[in-house]
This record gives sequence, structure tokens and C-alpha cells, in this order.
Amino acid sequence: MFRFQKKEVIVCFLAVFGMGFFLSFLILCNLGTDPATFMNRSGAARIGLSFGTWQLIVNAVMLAVVFAFKRSLIGFGTVFNMVLVGYYADFFDWLWGKCIPAKAFTAPVSRWTIFLVALLCFIISAAVYINADMGVAPYDGLPIILTEKVTAHFPKVPPMLVRIAWDGAAIGVGTALGGTPIIGIILMALFLGPAISLVRRIGGKNTSETP
Repeated sequence: MFRFQKKEVIVCFLAVFGMGFFLSFLILCNLGTDPATFMNRSGAARIGLSFGTWQLIVNAVMLAVVFAFKRSLIGFGTVFNMVLVGYYADFFDWLWGKCIPAKAFTAPVSRWTIFLVALLCFIISAAVYINADMGVAPYDGLPIILTEKVTAHFPKVPPMLVRIAWDGAAIGVGTALGGTPIIGIILMALFLGPAISLVRRIGGKNTSETP
């Protein structure tokens, strides 16, 4: 569980930093994020906690399930992701509020420019993180476990369908908690998979190994 390879740990840490950094811009643009962030931000707003703290709590619960059923999915990257992404996003959200005019995130041209650049960079960061093979985020570990359980009994069910259902459930929970799903979630779903495959090819890895 916790393979230690210095280069991969550093790459994984930097990728997680990038995810939190660019996620803060996506949040401020308010044009949509990934399903997990959408669900956790909706829950944080409803409960009255910071996004980072609520995400850590939810991740801890999910991690317990992953540990019970498939602990091989857990590594340094799992810890980096579950602890740091939310707090990085909170910190940079606060920082940009102090040094970037709010109008930059509401004026149509600058808002969409920032959003699209941040979305691209977030997807690349997430792809690099996943391809570092240092463990998966608890949110991503659960659909892997579910896929194994479902396909064991229903082999004709496409694994992608399980993942889509999982993300759809997260969006449903976030909506029930008061959030409004918008375009960023759709764009994330469309482009994250191809980005993961592209980064894996660049790194010389077999694309069939993609989670």
C-alpha cells in the first residue's frame, strides 16, 4: 500500500497542488466543477463548514470503505488528494478575493477565459495525478470497487456505465443539497477521460491500464 518512489511522490504532490490551485478559479467563475467538488461544496454550504473541511470528512468516510474492500487502491496520492485539494482551493479562493477584482470572475469575456483555461489546467493536473499511480482519491476508489462487484454478477454491464452512474449520483446528491449543476460538470465528464489517456501515452504507459 504506500509505494515510495521519490519522483512519483513529487509529481503526485505537484499535481494535487495544481488541482487545488485551478479548482479555486473554477469555483470563483461559478460555471461548474467536477461532480465530487459539486457535491462537497453543496454539502459544505448546507452544513456551514469550509469546503476543505467538509471534503476531508466525506473523503475519510469513503476511505474507510475503500480500505475495507480494496486497500491496494490507497497510497500517498490518496492522502494528498483527500487532505490537500479542498484546503488548497479554500486558500486560493481567499487569496484571489484579496488580490483579483471580483469583476474578473463576473464579466463575460474574462470569466469564460479564466474558466476555460482553469478547466484545461485542472483536467491536465488530474490526469497527471491519476497517471502517477500513487493511489486514487477515495471518491474515485469507490466506483472501481463497485465496477468489480457489478461486473462480477453482470459481466455485460460496461464499466463506464458504473462510473457515469456514480458521478450522476454525486450530482444528484449535490442538487438535493441545494447546488445547481452547470456546464463545467459536463465539460469535465467529456474531457477528463481523454486527457488521462493522452497523459498516459505521453508517459509511455499502456492506455488499457487507465482507471
